[in-house]
Amino acid sequence: MRRYLAVGLDAYLCLLAVGLLVRSCLHAGGTGRAIALLVVQLIALSFANQVLLTMAVRASAGKLIMGVRVIRLPDAGRPGFRRLVLRWLYGLLWLPLQPWHRLRGPATAPTRPERPAGCPNEPHEDLAGIRQVRRCDLRSYRAAVEDRTG
Repeated sequence: MRRYLAVGLDAYLCLLAVGLLVRSCLHAGGTGRAIALLVVQLIALSFANQVLLTMAVRASAGKLIMGVRVIRLPDAGRPGFRRLVLRWLYGLLWLPLQPWHRLRGPATAPTRPERPAGCPNEPHEDLAGIRQVRRCDLRSYRAAVEDRTG
């Protein structure tokens, strides 16, 4: 549930910030320019939140509020730039199309759904090998690993 609330907070904060920025530009040009500016600013803010902020503090704004951290699998390390960009593109381009693919798909689901190459095996695993965990669970994991090694 925390993950979904974090995504909702991220979307809300991004739309709020872009709304405030676009409001000042509406009188400068026509509707087309305002829409183009809105789309560019949405993409730029989404990238900054999901990639740059996550690189810096291991979480986007919504995840920080909800106490969720982003880790690299399998070692629970800090995810790199490439993995974060792949995850961001996956969320930006592939996830919004899923309702459309389900509507166009067959009416009866096969007993064992086929997964395209590169799709996650677990429902909470990202394509880029990144997982979201609660901050307190990450602290507990690090303490347990430290006790074993030291």
